[in-house]
Amino acid sequence: MPKVRVNGVSLYYEMVGKGRETIVLSHGLLFNNTMFDKQIAHLKKHYRCIAYDHRGQGKSQLTKDGYDMDNLTQDVLGLLDALHIESCHFIGIAMGGFVGMRLAARHPNRIKSLILLETSADVETNAAQYNLMKWIMKFLGGKPIMDKAMNILFGQKFLNDPNRVEEKNKWREFLSGHKKSITKAVEGVINRKSIVDELSNIKAPTLVIVGEQDVAIKPIHAQQIHEQVEDSQFIIIGGAGHNSTVEEPEQVNQAIEVFLKSLQ
Repeated sequence: MPKVRVNGVSLYYEMVGKGRETIVLSHGLLFNNTMFDKQIAHLKKHYRCIAYDHRGQGKSQLTKDGYDMDNLTQDVLGLLDALHIESCHFIGIAMGGFVGMRLAARHPNRIKSLILLETSADVETNAAQYNLMKWIMKFLGGKPIMDKAMNILFGQKFLNDPNRVEEKNKWREFLSGHKKSITKAVEGVINRKSIVDELSNIKAPTLVIVGEQDVAIKPIHAQQIHEQVEDSQFIIIGGAGHNSTVEEPEQVNQAIEVFLKSLQ
């Protein structure tokens, strides 16, 4: 089980592919590196792909503190240093995007290109609702809020597709299995600070992707990033909600492939 200790935490990561360039993939809140399985399967032929779990999630270490976005950014810098990666292409979805924007804005020499999915540069606009859900999770676990959570985390096309019931149930079971300690990561997302005023510092080629049906971070927030990051590209994934890598992997893979080829 590959782990590396950086910034006071043991981070789990998976590395596949033998390409000359590296892609680092950073997952969203309540998920883990496996939400990128279909992207990695597509990209590993030409890139070295490294997908890691944020502290307190997946197989990475649960720590007492350090869940704010600035510290999570330091976690990734430590990971890059430990694996001797001078610069990389960075793919971040939702929470992973919060980290990716901070990396690209503050450490431009480490980022060759930036791909942001279903993410926002703003403070959390649904803080009151999510705080209530957090307290329910903290005292009762995730099951009482699972119906609500599924409708936030996935689009209606995915949830109502009769051919994807097994896949939907797999993710429902995964999310229901979280320990109450997951609220530490939830708090970090809810209380994050805005990075809007730093978007102009992002100079790496950037692709902004958002699901058409995303209700957790609505497309208007992705549009804002696109408008403020110079020369960025913007794509809406039809029929996808907050987790387009899972819901519409073929569309996402195509968008990523075209973008990366444009950099060559």
